[in-house]
Amino acid sequence: MRRREFMTVLGGAVALPLAARAQQQPKPVIAFLNSSSAKSWAPFVSAFHQGLGEAGFAEGMNVAMEYRWADDQYNRLPGLAADLVRRQPSVIVANHVSAATAKAATATIPIVFTTAVDPVHLGLVTSLARPNGNLTGITTLNVELVPKRMELMHELIPTATAVAVLVNPTNSDAKMIVNDSRATAHGLGLDLQVVEASTDSDLEGAFTTLAERQVRAVVIAPDPFFVSRIELLALLGLRHELPAAFEFRQFVAAGGLMSYGGSLAEVYRLAGIYAGRILNGEKLADLPVHQSTKVELLLNLKTAKRLGIVVPLPLSGRADEVIE
Repeated sequence: MRRREFMTVLGGAVALPLAARAQQQPKPVIAFLNSSSAKSWAPFVSAFHQGLGEAGFAEGMNVAMEYRWADDQYNRLPGLAADLVRRQPSVIVANHVSAATAKAATATIPIVFTTAVDPVHLGLVTSLARPNGNLTGITTLNVELVPKRMELMHELIPTATAVAVLVNPTNSDAKMIVNDSRATAHGLGLDLQVVEASTDSDLEGAFTTLAERQVRAVVIAPDPFFVSRIELLALLGLRHELPAAFEFRQFVAAGGLMSYGGSLAEVYRLAGIYAGRILNGEKLADLPVHQSTKVELLLNLKTAKRLGIVVPLPLSGRADEVIE
């Protein structure tokens, strides 16, 4: 065998194992930490994968996913976060309730959060423009919109003198939401009732209590547990003939009266893009917290008619979507 041919064969023998080893390199792992359940969050996981695809990644192809769901038991989050950190993923994606827990679990693994409140106020980052540390993410500021939902309810039902806010007492934002709601109700001359719920039975009891107190409207505060119970909340509002407002259009589509807020699906699509950009080597300091400022007002006129409410024309005229 000639020397050149021998070297070619030898080179091929060396190259094949190297190529095989390259193909066996482990895929980067995205850890998905969420306080809710896989079933209720399926549409938003799908939106996340859409964004991830826009960044050039697909689960099972060039990235792996590790999912951890607390199933609305928020006390499980520290253990779930610790388990994910031990697995050393490339990125952690954490929803509103689990973001602080993820931050406490690691100071080195990049974290992309989704939140409904100012992340600076939460202590997740020190700046929206140039977040330091290992966190960045997407915010809808939907918590700050709770007072606006109350104002819209007052415009819709001007004769109501008593309104309520429904909060999850296990959510760290509950106190702030109640304080802001009290201030808004006082400014509108309304009596504010505060009801709490963190389980399905709590929800049943809360709506029963409000009906017994003859409260005329309820504003549902942002919370992942409430998001996972959108259909139940819409049903309870109809059953107890209690006008209700929430943050997402899915609530109105399920029979709720009103929604005002950003799109959670869009938030998760953007989170997918951010996770992909980090996998592509971008630094967190160069990824400012994205504020999803677009908000939508939706009204269900069929529900309004069933509840005996005549929607003022100026309000229906401002709605982005009306379900009839």
